[in-house]
Amino acid sequence: MATKHKDIIFAPVGIDPTKNGKATGAASGKQSPLEKSVDLPAPTAANHKEAGLSKAQLHTMYEQIYLQRRFEERAMQMYQKGKFGGFLHLYIGQEAVSTGTVHALNDDDDIITAYRDHGWGLVRGVTPNEGMAELFGKATGCSKGKGGSMHFASVENHFWGGYGIVGGHIPIGGGIAFANKYQQNGRVTTCFFGDGAVDQGALHETLNICQLWKLPCIFVVENNGYSMGTAARRHTVNEIHERAKGYGMKSAIINGMDLFSVYKEMKAIADDVRKTSEPWFVEIRTYRYRGHSMSDPQKYRTKEELAEYQKIDPLEKLRGYLLENKLMTEKAVKDLEAKIDQQVLDAIDFAEESPFPENEALFEDMYAGEPYFHDKGNFES
Repeated sequence: MATKHKDIIFAPVGIDPTKNGKATGAASGKQSPLEKSVDLPAPTAANHKEAGLSKAQLHTMYEQIYLQRRFEERAMQMYQKGKFGGFLHLYIGQEAVSTGTVHALNDDDDIITAYRDHGWGLVRGVTPNEGMAELFGKATGCSKGKGGSMHFASVENHFWGGYGIVGGHIPIGGGIAFANKYQQNGRVTTCFFGDGAVDQGALHETLNICQLWKLPCIFVVENNGYSMGTAARRHTVNEIHERAKGYGMKSAIINGMDLFSVYKEMKAIADDVRKTSEPWFVEIRTYRYRGHSMSDPQKYRTKEELAEYQKIDPLEKLRGYLLENKLMTEKAVKDLEAKIDQQVLDAIDFAEESPFPENEALFEDMYAGEPYFHDKGNFES
């Protein structure tokens, strides 16, 4: 398909490619003089073999991380061009969390998340065409063009969507876990939310009942350092993962900038939940390189802090690891990236050429059974 978007140049995000993915500064363990918004725990796997990953899995993971990054960079540019409106919350920098977790889970395990959901959708079965069309509000989108940026979903792939209300989906995650336990299907539910949602009352109510009823759910805080523009250390009096102590719940803290650690730890936790049917509360510490949303001027953090975390960009780390360990050739990496670049460009064309939903689609998917308005041609009936 011919493309009309080759004029766009990507700004580099990540470590110096001449270092072959070797981290420096904070990534190498040296203490930074900066007061960092997120203190990352030490990685728990030194290489992919320690994490239990195969070469084929690494190739797939790189493809998925690269897809998430390029999709969102193009989405940002289309937003700036006025191709679609509303809010746009980018996941750039956090892709190791979504990718590592999805590979650690079974295909029929359930995932539900908040409004920073593009990466989750793409790694859980939403195609670039469906994702871009959803952003454009087109009928071919993953939510039929009626959800937009904050409401990606793929029910057939057990991805129950992004939700726009902070903390509002946490009880739904608990409800999915209850249904799975009731049906005795062996599925694990994972419910993801940001550090800003931990102060919502719904979290307390859900954790309490899930621990009381021993529901198979993993509640995961993606602590990216900021709740909109407020640093986590300014709104939470203790370590976030310590909230689990109030419910006698199992807990963990994971380095979300390290793909191997995310996969290894989340797989072990999912296996434990599947075995015991007991919930976990997990804090995955990560970092977002863009603002809270597109309207965020990011005046609450310094350029020096951002640069420090860019040294451990999960995309560049994995790329460097693959090349340094001769798990992929430079040509293979470039060919893969070129294929995905074109795939995302084609998704833009697909979204622009797709139709908007018909007027009567407004009343569909609201109720179980027949549409509320049986006469689709007469909205006043």
